[in-house]
Amino acid sequence: MLVHTVLFNLTPGMSEEQVAAFEKDLNALATIEAADQCYVGKVADTAKRPVVQTDWDYMLTVILKDVAAHDVYQDHPTHHRFIANQKQFFAQVRVFDAD
Repeated sequence: MLVHTVLFNLTPGMSEEQVAAFEKDLNALATIEAADQCYVGKVADTAKRPVVQTDWDYMLTVILKDVAAHDVYQDHPTHHRFIANQKQFFAQVRVFDAD
């Protein structure tokens, strides 16, 4: 199993329509066949503690079978389309892969 987690900080000042389009394209990544599970979320309203990171806007977590499935996911047209359509709104992107 491989867990692929991406934290997105969006460009400040995006319109509601731009944020909605980002969310739509981000959620479309769940349709990639190589992804066994996919979760999209925003910062939860949990208690503020020093160890909790809240300096991001959206989180994507994708569960994949293995590195080969990850590579298929990365090269999928839907993934490429997401990047092409939305990269202008990436103020920062952090990727964490764990197996």
